[in-house]
Amino acid sequence: MMEFMPHATPQDTGWIEVIAGCMFSGKTEELIRRLRRAQIAKQKVIVFKPMIDNRYSSNEIVSHSAQTLPSEIIESSEEILLKSKNAHVIGIDEAQFFGIELIDICNELANEGKRVIVAGLDQDYKGVPFEPMPQLLAIAEYITKTLAICVECGNPADKTQRKIHSDERVLVGASDSYEARCRKCHYIPKSE
Repeated sequence: MMEFMPHATPQDTGWIEVIAGCMFSGKTEELIRRLRRAQIAKQKVIVFKPMIDNRYSSNEIVSHSAQTLPSEIIESSEEILLKSKNAHVIGIDEAQFFGIELIDICNELANEGKRVIVAGLDQDYKGVPFEPMPQLLAIAEYITKTLAICVECGNPADKTQRKIHSDERVLVGASDSYEARCRKCHYIPKSE
């Protein structure tokens, strides 16, 4: 993964950073790292995660490597605007679980001069772009694509392999339900 190091730090403006990749690629870990650095710099930070993501904690974002950061649990992305008034830096985890309105919200926050850091899956378990991530990638000033390691062959992995049967696009789970796969080893489960 390439280190996030803009050539020049933006002055008197906001911006959007997107951390995208498959499951187990370190997206939340990188989000936590950036948010902690902002806290060290004494910036007011607020973190959001969707209510649907209760895998590890109900009041923190949690990486698969067990790093944590307290977060606000929200039902809809509209709540982000209301709760971010005094923040300098806004972190949003699991962005793929929010609707397409997240794009306008991130733009509005950045236009207000805020740093917005968004992490999420860029593809679903079929390898199809997972909204709103493609649109966020298009408008972001900074993009980080994280890769995992394919559990089958050890190659760099950018796909999320679903291990259990479900035709639902959104199925919250962890290593019990998903694993990282490369292009060669990934397959789309057949519907029953």
